[in-house]
Amino acid sequence: MPADAPGIAMLGDSLTAGLGLDTPDTYPSLIEGRLRAEGIARGVLNAGVSGDTSAGGLRRLPWVMETHPTILLVALGGNDALRGLPVADLRRNLAAIIEGGQQGGALVILAGMEAPPNNGPEYTSAFREVYRDLAREYDVPLIPFLLDGVAGDPALNQVDGIHPNPEGARRVADVVWRALTPHLSRLRSSS
Repeated sequence: MPADAPGIAMLGDSLTAGLGLDTPDTYPSLIEGRLRAEGIARGVLNAGVSGDTSAGGLRRLPWVMETHPTILLVALGGNDALRGLPVADLRRNLAAIIEGGQQGGALVILAGMEAPPNNGPEYTSAFREVYRDLAREYDVPLIPFLLDGVAGDPALNQVDGIHPNPEGARRVADVVWRALTPHLSRLRSSS
């Protein structure tokens, strides 16, 4: 493994990129700080691109995997839902990302998203189930909802009501950290 390989690569959209936040306030940066506090000298690659769908993430996966991350956090789907894209496409894209991450030797952690209710209850339910089904099928850890405790709270979001503010990003980092904690030994042994 290259000496500068990140411990964690976070493949996501504007929530991961930290739209509207200073870099130190993004949840990937906050996670990197927590790793350092734990004595783990491995970086976090923020591979978030604003507006990206699961298809865009799949196209970028080869570049991300060239960095040889130990852990690949996949946090995609919000833009698929906002655009009302087919749930079958989301499933196919996320499955290919998980397979590519696993084939590249990374532990994949899947972060779920929720679809807004304007697409109807059937879409919302099917969208949610994609993450649960894939986590079971590929035996990967699942964060049921990346924005758990943050979504819908005006005190934790920017004025657009979608993107977390600095306090919201800290809460997202808490959610992600809980999922990462059981796997920190992988980062220690590979540093």
